[in-house]
Amino acid sequence: MANSQKILVVDDDPELRQLLASYLNKHGFDTLLAADANTLEEVIARFAPDLVVLDRMMPGRDGLQACRDLRAQGEDVPVILLTAKDEHVDRIMGLEAGADDYVGKPFDPRELLARIEAVLRRKSGPSAIKPNRPFPFGPFLFDPISRQLTRDGAVIKLTGGELNLLEALIEHAGKPLSRDRLLTLARDDDAGDRHDRAIDIAILRLRRAIEDDPKSPRWIQTVWGTGYRFSP
Repeated sequence: MANSQKILVVDDDPELRQLLASYLNKHGFDTLLAADANTLEEVIARFAPDLVVLDRMMPGRDGLQACRDLRAQGEDVPVILLTAKDEHVDRIMGLEAGADDYVGKPFDPRELLARIEAVLRRKSGPSAIKPNRPFPFGPFLFDPISRQLTRDGAVIKLTGGELNLLEALIEHAGKPLSRDRLLTLARDDDAGDRHDRAIDIAILRLRRAIEDDPKSPRWIQTVWGTGYRFSP
């Protein structure tokens, strides 16, 4: 399976993390590693992994609570939970918390690889915005070819940076994106300000352009402590 999809492995066992990193990298994945789930939301927002392998038992916030928190925030990144092999209740609780699958410890890395590929196949589908295809939301239509946003056929004037930002938000619809991640995704060569405040100002302008009430946004929502999320 040749690809460059990113897998985030969250486990407090350093040997297991390195073993999985080597194995998954060998099979074409780009593997990210974390020793705990305490900053999981920030890591996901910054690096946008395609799937998270999350250990059930860790110091601090355990994997089960971390998975619940992700789903409560609307984060839909696929999660495979690593559980104690004989703990049937753990597996049920994991699925109820929003995990997409589980693997019992100890496990053969080939089993985990097969589970990862199966979950990614189930979750794979067209991105929010299809290449060269207009994307409708509410009364709006964003056309990535003409680089235009229209409302009921009328063109809404946006700067190049604002269009870049809107496109990045739409491409990652439903996922919280940090300001740093948005700066990377929405690069504007003409922009002089390359800092978080530039993103906040651009978000404010976008909200004024598309929201009925910018103070209570429907489309571009604030994710406190992280950044912003486009919610179609």
